[in-house]
This record gives sequence, structure tokens and C-alpha cells, in this order.
Amino acid sequence: MVEKWDAYTVDRVKLSKTVISDEELKIDEYRIVIGGCIFNKKNQMLIQKRQSTKKTWANMWDISVSGSAISGETSAEAAQREIKEELGLDFSLKGQLPQLSVSFTKGFEDYYLIEEDVDINEVVLQVEEVQDVKWATLEEIRKMMEIGDFIPYHEHLMSLLFEMKTTYGSYKYE
Repeated sequence: MVEKWDAYTVDRVKLSKTVISDEELKIDEYRIVIGGCIFNKKNQMLIQKRQSTKKTWANMWDISVSGSAISGETSAEAAQREIKEELGLDFSLKGQLPQLSVSFTKGFEDYYLIEEDVDINEVVLQVEEVQDVKWATLEEIRKMMEIGDFIPYHEHLMSLLFEMKTTYGSYKYE
């Protein structure tokens, strides 16, 4: 699926330019991506297994949701949309800041930490993107990374996400 992304400067100022997802960003152009991490009260993260047809990281386990902000979206709106599209869960992140932002070669990744005891039986998978979900502890994710079943995020990033959820909290929905 082809998406349009807004292009940003290194200072995260939106340019008056959009980029099609199959197009290379030029030097000094960046984009916004998001990571949504849903945790339960047992300190487990809801993780998803990507479909076999995905261009990148096919058949691998990943955080709850991830994706690109499309043109006109804030990162919070993108996270909210991805959670709804990929998992069928409706959380409002309106006016929320990400708990963590990480720069990468061609952009900025904003992570939103959400605490909600989601019943996996109520998750509605977007079959084009997601083939399965399950709850996993940090130790289980580390083991999956070691054997190559989980996207190879920097190991310290996973630890930081779990620690931030425990230390600083996450958005709680009531």
C-alpha cells in the first residue's frame, strides 16, 4: 500500500512537501514513525507477529504496533490509527506526548506506552498486516530476539520501554 508522508527538517519542522512511501527521502528530509506498546498489569507487552507478505520483517514478532505517520497526522494520531487498524482497539491518544522519541537515519520514532489489560480474544487482527498476537515478558522478547524470531531492535531499547512503563507509568484507560 502506498502512503504519503510529510517530510521534516532535522529540527522536526514540517516542510511543505510530501513523500510517497516507495520514494527515497532526500538528504536533510526526515519522517515520523510510531511505536505503540500495550502493557498489561503483569508487565507483559502485547506483541504481534507480522504477516508473511510484509516487505520488511515478514513472519517476525514485533511490538504491539508500529508504522508511519501519514500526511497531516501527528504521531499521537498515527499511533491511535495504527492500534485501531492493526488490532481493532480504540484508544484515544489525543493531546498525549510520546514517552520516548528516538532518532534514526531518516526520521524520528515516537513510542507511546499504554497500560490496558486487553483480552486477546477481543483483538481484531488486520489480516493484511498481522497474523497473531500474544503477551510476552521482557525476558521472552529477549529470547525471541536471540533466536531471530523478533525484530532486532536494540536490546537496550526493549529494556528501556519496559523500565519506563514501570518507572514512569503509561496511559491508563478507564
